[in-house]
Amino acid sequence: MAIKTHKADYTLILIIAVILVFGLVMLSSASSFLGFEKFNDSNYYLKHQLLNGLSIGLGAFFLLSRIDYHVWKKFALFLMILNVFLLLAIFIPGLGFGYGGARRWIQLGFFTIQPSEILKLVFILYLSTLFAKNIEHIKDPNYGLIPFLVILGASAILIMRQPDMGTLIIIILIALSIYFVAGASWKHLLWLILGSGALFLLLIKIAPYRTARLTVFLNPAIDPQGIGYHINQALLAIGSGGFFGLGLGHSRQKLLYLPEVTGDSIFAIIAEEVGFLFSFVLIALFLALMYKGFQIAKHAPDTFGRLVATGITAWFVLQAFINIAAMVTLVPLTGIPLPFVSYGSTALAVSLAATGILVNISKQTNQ
Repeated sequence: MAIKTHKADYTLILIIAVILVFGLVMLSSASSFLGFEKFNDSNYYLKHQLLNGLSIGLGAFFLLSRIDYHVWKKFALFLMILNVFLLLAIFIPGLGFGYGGARRWIQLGFFTIQPSEILKLVFILYLSTLFAKNIEHIKDPNYGLIPFLVILGASAILIMRQPDMGTLIIIILIALSIYFVAGASWKHLLWLILGSGALFLLLIKIAPYRTARLTVFLNPAIDPQGIGYHINQALLAIGSGGFFGLGLGHSRQKLLYLPEVTGDSIFAIIAEEVGFLFSFVLIALFLALMYKGFQIAKHAPDTFGRLVATGITAWFVLQAFINIAAMVTLVPLTGIPLPFVSYGSTALAVSLAATGILVNISKQTNQ
């Protein structure tokens, strides 16, 4: 059957483009001192983000925006199996490697990939395929809840072997969003939420560093030079920025005071350098992205398109707001990066690929 298409949602593309350009500018500024300190190159992180992240991501965006999104139903299982092998390959000596106590990356020649970032998109495609196929029986545990738990449980085990609790949180939230839109039973959703909460409490209890993060969240003033150092330095950066900021490139906290300035702490540098005004604009852009994404999901021509659009939108928005909320002590620190802004070539490339799929769905929406 011929597929009727129309113009893509250019407003969505514009929103993503503005966030992306703003993110590259802020990454360049936030990483300049760290790049010079570690690699004697102030532009080291920006160069790698452009070469290994943006260039590949833009290619994937343009390609996937032109491929009919229904194709991914055929390849969802294969991609999921392949991703599982990539997650297992992390633990192969000489292939996978770790940093800071976490083992999350695979070295392939000049390229480094992070399979857990790829899993976010593959998981959305696979779960959407499964639920779209069984949409009429979604409230039946044999077609909805049990397959959901098996897939999510297997993914959770592989992710926590790294360990990467931040990614696990995002995966669970994405999964719940797709399951809810598919028409899941409220009783099943309630049990899943309670079960997820119990799981997180267990993971926090068995890892001292996670317990420390929760303790700091409950009392940010505790041990400011020890377990509370990260969040206190972030709050200092945000507070010193004021309404208009100290000026682009003028951050003091990026001078080896604030940890992870290129990763999950980059929003604190944004607030310090360009102030509340542009921080609010960035938040408004993610809200606009949420609106456009869910509009595409609402008007998608079929269940599969609706679930995929929901999953991708929930991924971007939930990850962004958890990252920002952690920097202002609304939630505990999780190590979750800011989409399209934080350093991470795999994360940026996969996010742009997912955007391409979302744009393709927007071409086929019911106008």
